[in-house]
Amino acid sequence: MLLADAAILLIAVIGVQAATETHLLATPALADVSNSWRWILAGLLLVGWMATTAVAGAYDSRLLGSGSEEYRRLIRAAVEMTAVVAFLAFLFRLEVARSFLALSVPLGVIMLVLARVGWRRYLLVQRSSGRLCSTALLVGSRDAVGEVATQLSRSEVSGFTVVGACVPGGVAGDEVEGTGTPIVGDVADAVQALGRVGASTVIIASTDSLSPTKVREISWALEPGRQHLVVAPSLIDVSGPRILTRPVAGLPLMHVETPRMTLGRRIGKRTLDIVGAGVLLAVASPIMLVVALMIRMTSNGPALFRQERIGKGGHPFTIFKFRTMRQGADAELATLLAAQGSDGTPLFKVTDDPRITPVGRLLRKTSLDELPQLFNVLAGTMSLVGPRPQVAREVAMYTSAATRRLLVQPGVTGSWQVSGRSNLSWEEAMRLDLYYVENWSLVGDLVILVRTVRAVLAREGAH
Repeated sequence: MLLADAAILLIAVIGVQAATETHLLATPALADVSNSWRWILAGLLLVGWMATTAVAGAYDSRLLGSGSEEYRRLIRAAVEMTAVVAFLAFLFRLEVARSFLALSVPLGVIMLVLARVGWRRYLLVQRSSGRLCSTALLVGSRDAVGEVATQLSRSEVSGFTVVGACVPGGVAGDEVEGTGTPIVGDVADAVQALGRVGASTVIIASTDSLSPTKVREISWALEPGRQHLVVAPSLIDVSGPRILTRPVAGLPLMHVETPRMTLGRRIGKRTLDIVGAGVLLAVASPIMLVVALMIRMTSNGPALFRQERIGKGGHPFTIFKFRTMRQGADAELATLLAAQGSDGTPLFKVTDDPRITPVGRLLRKTSLDELPQLFNVLAGTMSLVGPRPQVAREVAMYTSAATRRLLVQPGVTGSWQVSGRSNLSWEEAMRLDLYYVENWSLVGDLVILVRTVRAVLAREGAH
């Protein structure tokens, strides 16, 4: 990766200089400096950029494939490098060619991020096949080990393959219930079990059954540079930017920032909604006209379907969709749900729904029926990205945890729409929505929008 980044930055720095004949230093006193020295100066910039990228931790193997944190470090390194160049220019009274930096730095950052996206896709494919993963031994209570094992199995890019677990009273040959993780011994046997299973990482799933002395013994038993110790706190679905760890009196205290939407973030999200919805409506207007005509020509009733949904703060609003069912379909819902035994969950989905018209089936497979919700986005009752709004009878079944979905604006698309859509269970869909609510970011919204395009084109989970 180091060589790949060097090649990319070489193209960005040297390429811009060669293509535009713009040099880094435009100081008149250096007008007579030979071209060879100018190339050397460009080379020094390249080396400096690589150095700041390394200092920013962008080559930390533990972050490889993590996504947003990788990209954030690359961008931070570029900003720091630019600041260093500006400081040196001020210190030595050098006139820096702004056009050179304005071209080479953004080009370099974009190319680096695209390269990391490519690496991440490669890792995803490899790790999905069980390759390029670290073997992990889980240590802790049965419940905590089961939770960590489940979370790791859900993520294809986690990079961990669980090879065993040590639990209180554990006997080799047993399994952790519901996960298939083999138990290789008691918590007290963790050091010996580490050698038996050949794990490269020990993950402490809980410390209830582990004394600080035992945790230290485990860390001392690890081979420096080859084996690693990871402590999983009793927190799940919390993103990295919300966590800050700092030592206090020898204790590694973890600060977890409470979820909040600042004024600046609200403005950013609303701007994205207005611009995005406006552009999409302008592009999709001809398609929407054709869809409306198709609906009117093939079935009785209006082209638009209006329904009351529950939005942010529990306030009802009217959602717009293209009609995909025959008239009077709502009256048949209870009977159909009861017949298939799925009328007791907050996620009302009818398998092979007979109420859907032929045109409606096509609209649902292509997600074109959702386009009128762009008007909801412009009106401010919905956002481009957020938890999908549900009807009152579904919201009435919410648990106290599920009601946190109502803390943010509902969206046209969301986390579970790009992770399986109708194929997900209610529990899985809720977990993804709550993660979104707790860890919202503008970058995260952009990622979901890109993944939505891919999910729609692939027709993943569309019913």
